[in-house]
Amino acid sequence: MGIKDQFQDKADQLADKAKGAMGDRKDEASERASQARDEASERSSQAPDQAQEAAQEQQDKFDRDYDA
Repeated sequence: MGIKDQFQDKADQLADKAKGAMGDRKDEASERASQARDEASERSSQAPDQAQEAAQEQQDKFDRDYDA
């Protein structure tokens, strides 16, 4: 095995290692994006409920003030 072959083998090993690391990073990024989407979806589903509660509180306050 010549020096050229040794360098080529090392280059191939490093390339494979880099591809593996990039794949791992993509998996992590995908997982974080999925979690962010889930959290955003949860918050958006809660927002109408909170808005409805706030509107009801304002209406109740208005009714109490108007009755007095």
